[in-house]
Amino acid sequence: MSNHPKSFAEWQVYPSKLDPIHVAWLKSAKKSKTAFAVADIEGVEISHKKFLTGVLLFSEKIEAYSPEQNVGLLLPSSGGGAIASIAILSLGKTIVNLNFTAGKKALGSAAKQAEVKHIYTSRKFLDKMFERGMDLASYFPESKLLMLEDIKEEISTLSRISTLLKAIILPASMIQKSYFKDVSMNDTAAILFSSGSEGSPKGVELSHSNIAANAKQAAIELGAVNSDVIMSTLPTFHAFGFAITTLMPLSEGIPIVCHADPKDVSTIASGIQKYSGTILVGTPTFLRMYTISKKVTSESMHSLRLVVAGAEKLRSEVRDGFETKFKMPVYEGYGTTETSPGASVNLPDIESPHKLRNRPGTVGKAFSGTEFRIVDPDSLDPIPTGEDGLILIGGPQIMKGYLKMPEKTAEVIELIDGYRWYRTGDKGHLDEDGFLTIVDRYSRFAKIGGEMISLTTVEEEILDACNDKDLEIAATCLPDQRKGEKIVLLATNNLDKNELKKMLSDAKVNPLYHPTQVLMVEEIPKLGSGKTDFGATRKIALVNEQKYISA
Repeated sequence: MSNHPKSFAEWQVYPSKLDPIHVAWLKSAKKSKTAFAVADIEGVEISHKKFLTGVLLFSEKIEAYSPEQNVGLLLPSSGGGAIASIAILSLGKTIVNLNFTAGKKALGSAAKQAEVKHIYTSRKFLDKMFERGMDLASYFPESKLLMLEDIKEEISTLSRISTLLKAIILPASMIQKSYFKDVSMNDTAAILFSSGSEGSPKGVELSHSNIAANAKQAAIELGAVNSDVIMSTLPTFHAFGFAITTLMPLSEGIPIVCHADPKDVSTIASGIQKYSGTILVGTPTFLRMYTISKKVTSESMHSLRLVVAGAEKLRSEVRDGFETKFKMPVYEGYGTTETSPGASVNLPDIESPHKLRNRPGTVGKAFSGTEFRIVDPDSLDPIPTGEDGLILIGGPQIMKGYLKMPEKTAEVIELIDGYRWYRTGDKGHLDEDGFLTIVDRYSRFAKIGGEMISLTTVEEEILDACNDKDLEIAATCLPDQRKGEKIVLLATNNLDKNELKKMLSDAKVNPLYHPTQVLMVEEIPKLGSGKTDFGATRKIALVNEQKYISA
């Protein structure tokens, strides 16, 4: 690790010295002595030689079927998905990971934006999604779906054997020269679509440089080594699932264990136990499921050395519940799709020599080569330590930009002191030790009687007042003739509005935080990442409002 640059400035040029992810994977695969490259919890293990064979065979098919630059992937976390990803990159093409939980309109829009003509998927996966009420095959009228199962059937036994022998005999340099296309580190490696929790999804273009840099940063911060086994359960349309739990370990020669459904925690726990998994990354929503599942035991999670939460705020009850049940902490991290995605993380403190690396309630310290700036959202002037402001992120992992949206890119990318900085839209502060605390999203506010009210704070105050660990809520706002806007609360429990008002009054919660309406729902709308879908939340409130007006 000492060979890596230390300063922010050094890290800006360091990625030019790195290999693209697929080349780094190739070199690691040829040297790795781990038992497998990828395993499926259901029992399929793929050795490094077979993985390399699969990449070479699959890349031939992609080249034949997909002459275009952008190639779609519609797959969960899986061995086939990992092979497909590396194969696409090895051809110098761009991966377009499609969010299969986003809905028909968003998916169709994403495919159209990225000009995706061919989408590689799995018949088994499509059948499972169809059983859940999603006919994904009908979502892409302008794209052709190609099944991994059909492609596998097309490959002759002779071709498999000859390719396997090449994978075994040929050195990495010859395979790279013979089968891999040359790429520039500035070329677009992947397009991931933002979750769209507060608007329409935007295509985020990540370069080979972005991904390689962030993979290396993550490996350094997590202390990832060959003896680790990383649980790859987040979907690859999720930036953390794509870069941190799939591409990073592959490029570092670290085995991964895949499972298609991050909510199937009992099966994942059995996989952790079976393969002695050491690193688990998940959203707080998914991690909470481990704490409440009676099928997940402390014994099954015993091999884990690091559990990292990201993508949404880690509530104290999730953190405390996990530690109580499994006797291990959850370390909160932070990142965005636009930062490839990792930006900061809490980690276990080092006692000798003493080094403070964890502060619960924060999202940790910045990755090596990454810096945070807290600034005034209008002037971009620096704000003193400890005071809240707009969070800017600088580092080699900052995206190229939004696909075909130069105006939107210009809105979020700032050039300061010769470096590119990403305007996160998040509000927060740094403490004297460099730990970052996120307070809110600037866009998640209601203006009531001329006063700006944080909807995140509203949610926190209500949860504290109710003291119900099973309660899930989401606050949104709608126009109000008297006060400009009003707060509407969605709740999963039978929460009476008058009782809630009394609880909030007893807890001395600011009256401005009291919701005007309480809507009961079976579940709070979620994105595929596990985050609350604020767009869907507001739509539910609007539909209810229209029904009320019509009545």
